[in-house]
Amino acid sequence: MSTSIGLEPGEKHAGLKGRTILQLIPSLDAGGAERTTVDVAEGLAAAGARPLVACSGGRLVAELQMKGGEWARFPANTKNPLRLMGNIGRLKRLCRDEGVALIHARSRAPAWTALAATRALKIPFVTTYHGIYSGRAAPKLLYNSVMCRADVVIANSRYTEATIRRLFPWASARVEVIHRGTDLSTFAPAAVAPERVSKLRADWGVAPGERIVLVAARLTGWKGQKVFIEAARRLLAGGLEDVIFVMAGDPQGRENYVNELDRLIEVHALAGKVRRVGHCTDMPAAFLAAAVVAVPSTEPEAFGRSAVEAQALGAPVVVTDLGAVPETVLAPPEVAEGERTGWRIPPADPQALADAISAAIAMQQGQRAAMQGRARSHVEAHFSLPGMVDATLGVYERLLREQACGQRDDIF
Repeated sequence: MSTSIGLEPGEKHAGLKGRTILQLIPSLDAGGAERTTVDVAEGLAAAGARPLVACSGGRLVAELQMKGGEWARFPANTKNPLRLMGNIGRLKRLCRDEGVALIHARSRAPAWTALAATRALKIPFVTTYHGIYSGRAAPKLLYNSVMCRADVVIANSRYTEATIRRLFPWASARVEVIHRGTDLSTFAPAAVAPERVSKLRADWGVAPGERIVLVAARLTGWKGQKVFIEAARRLLAGGLEDVIFVMAGDPQGRENYVNELDRLIEVHALAGKVRRVGHCTDMPAAFLAAAVVAVPSTEPEAFGRSAVEAQALGAPVVVTDLGAVPETVLAPPEVAEGERTGWRIPPADPQALADAISAAIAMQQGQRAAMQGRARSHVEAHFSLPGMVDATLGVYERLLREQACGQRDDIF
């Protein structure tokens, strides 16, 4: 029976069969790194390996176990220097007791523990850069540098790779890009029942015949909701009709920012046309319901999950040409107009955002259908979950093979 990530047991990565691979992460609560940890564990189980995850716990532990992974309670969420030192001994004992062959750390504090343990045990060490870490002062750069001290450093985008090479050029030879994977069986038009879309439209108060322009992001300044509101104001003032501008996202306690957004909506008399709808629990239905999805970030992002998921559902996307998000969208001048899967615009430019939204909405049905097909094919080729898991397991297998052949050099 195939797994949900599309791998058949024993089908690939025979070199991992029977090996215990440990992933180390602070906790298994919701988040991109946490979700990827579970996905890779499922792939390891399908390959006949033993997936072990050491962390403090979290809501995804049950899912991890259901998909063939094992959980080892471990205080990986501490940042206390003394406790981190104590964790080295704990991790070494855990690895010896469980026969761990390789450790993959997905966060900085536990990575320091893993670095010491793997060097003492002489087993391979892998890290993943899941985001662009802040701080450029020497102490912070030293702290961040642990993510580059592994035998292989996985970057989740070319932008992340470039950032690593710029800040830590001595690690350049060990960096490999593996884009974050999307579950394309979940983010697929055929997988979303029409009733789910209808319910979402009703929950958002969108009338039949009204089109949705969507920003799906937590409510924080750099996600560009203010730019989105200004673009909406210009489009509506220009006579755009039957369009509702929706901001779906959790404020996560940023009440001052929420109040600023609400004041902008009120001052520009946009009530009813621009709406905050809170956290959305059914993103496949949201993207399928959208006529256009905007990602107007004003600061660089390490990946472009919303843009990938939206393209998988066939929604035209408009993204800021900043950070890693442009990697997920094909647009001129990199490709011909007929190969476009979305639009890239300058950051913090409401007129450019308005113009791109207008162009997307104005597409004829044939043009839209052709773009949907291109976008889905693009995502399947470059951002699939099986592709991400396969590439990650390939890294593990290669390092273990090199170790067996005596080809691995310790990295300090």
